[in-house]
Amino acid sequence: MNALFIGRFQPFHLGHMHVIKQNFNLFKLLYIGIGSSQYSNTFENPFSFAERETMIKAALNDEGINNYSIVAIPDIHNPPKWVDHIISIINDSIELITNNSETAELFKKKGFNVHKDGLYKKQRFSGQEIRERMRCNKPWNELVHPKVYEYLCSIDAEQRLKSI
Repeated sequence: MNALFIGRFQPFHLGHMHVIKQNFNLFKLLYIGIGSSQYSNTFENPFSFAERETMIKAALNDEGINNYSIVAIPDIHNPPKWVDHIISIINDSIELITNNSETAELFKKKGFNVHKDGLYKKQRFSGQEIRERMRCNKPWNELVHPKVYEYLCSIDAEQRLKSI
């Protein structure tokens, strides 16, 4: 069986990595769905789909995790049709890995098996917290994988967040 783990990954952080490490070997293939994939250059969604994909690949490949496929999941702003929208993109039999109650309920209503993976130190590992630290020149490198940190520095992510 294959599974889907959805997030915005703004940026991909160690909380996301924890969920993937806990689940990747339980499934043949782990789809990593980059939500809100069409958005970038805003404070909530500063990184493009391609940048988020690059972060995730760098971190997972460095960890030797290779049974994954990254998919873009654009927002459609229509919760009742959202699951069908995702399935039209993935076109595969999946189970869902999520920490989001609303997402879990939407998938359960459509008959999917849902694995609730507890939020890993949510207060510490939060995209919002990391973006705020980046904007305010506070340490954030310990919240992301070293390859993600290296990549974000290479694209001058701190400056981007300060200018948004």
